[in-house]
Amino acid sequence: MRNDLPKHQGLRNELVKLLIAKGIRNPEVLKAISKVPRHLFLDSSFEEYAYQNQAFPIAAGQTISHPLTVATQSELLQLKSTDKVLEIGTGSGYQASVLCEMGVKVYTIERQKELFDITSKLLVNLGYRLSMKFGDGFAGLPTFAPFEKIIVTAGAPFIPQQLVEQLALNGRMVIPVGDGSQVMKLVTKDSTGNVTIEDCGDFKFVPMLQNKEA
Repeated sequence: MRNDLPKHQGLRNELVKLLIAKGIRNPEVLKAISKVPRHLFLDSSFEEYAYQNQAFPIAAGQTISHPLTVATQSELLQLKSTDKVLEIGTGSGYQASVLCEMGVKVYTIERQKELFDITSKLLVNLGYRLSMKFGDGFAGLPTFAPFEKIIVTAGAPFIPQQLVEQLALNGRMVIPVGDGSQVMKLVTKDSTGNVTIEDCGDFKFVPMLQNKEA
């Protein structure tokens, strides 16, 4: 395990300033970003660039998202400390770690076995306590539903109905939808179960995988 040094904290502080300049306002999101050692989620060859607002390749042909994307999705969730959050697409584990730093209970699903094995060990080594599952993100985790918040970190071709059904009343889900590039959708469910969908900007994610045996 590589170290998290004072220089890395300094770089995180600079990243937070950049995110503020880009419009991120939620203090809990910014605080979490300032704490998570992003360089430890990357290959050491990318370490000096880890706190720039860039995506980088990770195992299994996937990527770690731009910090601004992570911050934007986290802010859209409007998290409360009592929330139970389902993340679809654990990937590097960086987004899940930010959620953990915000004090919520995290359930996360990863479809790529190679990534699942790498990331589950890393998150344990970093001391993050969460429930990580290997399986189908489109199916969610009905056993543990409902979830106050759901976050999807891969480009989905559509909004999976099973995830909508697993969203709690007064819940919020953020999901990028589209092929090639995506529109971030904010799905909200009111106290009577009515669902509304709002567009929240253009983004680019790796595709969300489906119809593959877990």
